[in-house]
Amino acid sequence: MRLNKTVAILLGVLLLAPALLIAGGGQQAAPEQREIVLNWPTIWVGQDAKATVVEQLVNEFNQANAGQIRINMQPSPDYDGYRDLINTSIAAGQVPDLFVFNVDPTQFQYYDGDLLMDFTDDLKGPWGNRFVDGAIQASTRNGRVKSVPFESALTPIWYNTALFERAGISQFPTTNAGFWEAAEKLKAAGIVPMSHMTGGTNAWTSMLWYSHIVANIGGPDVWSKPLSDPVFVQAAEILLRMYQDGNTTRDAVGADAGVSGGHYQAQNTAMFINGPWYIGNIRTNSPEAYANTRLAAFPGPGNYQGGQIGFLLSNLAAANTNDPARRAAVIKFMQWMTEPANVARLSLDSGALFTIRFDIPPGTEVDPLQQMFLEINSSATFIAEHFQANFPADVVAEFGQALGSMALGRSTPQQFIAQIRAAAGQ
Repeated sequence: MRLNKTVAILLGVLLLAPALLIAGGGQQAAPEQREIVLNWPTIWVGQDAKATVVEQLVNEFNQANAGQIRINMQPSPDYDGYRDLINTSIAAGQVPDLFVFNVDPTQFQYYDGDLLMDFTDDLKGPWGNRFVDGAIQASTRNGRVKSVPFESALTPIWYNTALFERAGISQFPTTNAGFWEAAEKLKAAGIVPMSHMTGGTNAWTSMLWYSHIVANIGGPDVWSKPLSDPVFVQAAEILLRMYQDGNTTRDAVGADAGVSGGHYQAQNTAMFINGPWYIGNIRTNSPEAYANTRLAAFPGPGNYQGGQIGFLLSNLAAANTNDPARRAAVIKFMQWMTEPANVARLSLDSGALFTIRFDIPPGTEVDPLQQMFLEINSSATFIAEHFQANFPADVVAEFGQALGSMALGRSTPQQFIAQIRAAAGQ
């Protein structure tokens, strides 16, 4: 059978095409590389002090990896809501591609099984050398590291020098008696001494005050003691006093972190507790309170003076995957976020502290309050963890409930501890 001339020509071209490519020194075009999209629900958006630089870093990473990797940020600015979102998702086996791992006993339960990506071997190389001593160990359970250490915390006593001076107090007290004398002078001058709160999921401000008191009496290893130890009732008695006789605001019972911090920013209270991540917030929203703030250790009645409350605050984590390309994309982004130069930008802009070593670029003007954090961190006689780092979420939530009851006079310090012990199964 004779072929139509046009058909014959077309067949010849098709048959010769591969040979022509090879003869011409070329190769067949590889399949177009798929873009790996990693969804990242994150709290570091909106009013969070780290939001601006985090967004910049993500945008820069996306531009540098255009067509290959894209980080899709999913804003979740409510901290309590974010924790619930992550816990619910992981419990259902639907782990986000990337997420902020809240470092507490409840979260570490998710190390069990194969839901989270394992970074143990990756961090044994040069990447692991970026981190401060102890950070990787603190993120390790049963020999495995399934979240990358990132943000750390120190939560000293913040105090307003202008309010202290108005009350005739020249410096922060260094003894327990001096602390309560200062409180009386502040009240006499019409100033509420302390910010407190029983609300939220963890009664944050008051939980930190309590942690300072406990560590001051019981020392850096106090959390290794059972809650039946007398130190915890003794600390509860002091915490109760902080709620009595006008030592805190009238709305402290039921107040959340916004109310507690708002009173300090409005200079309604003279003392407050929070971490370095709060620097950007107060600097932007209350410049006067920011300028008047100094930091101190709690001068309690115990024998362990000069200590601070510090802890790993948040790590970076990811869903496990069997896809090598997807895993490589996650590692690349994690390494980008923990690059010392990037962490320096994030820290210097927000005031937050991190577990990654970095050098401050020459000529960089360091935020004065952040400099105070660095100095008080280095001068601390010890650093102990807070209550929340040592108990599951349901026990932490019970702390606020028990505190509200005690503050309203419905229970005693002994009953306060008994309620927490029951929740903790002690």
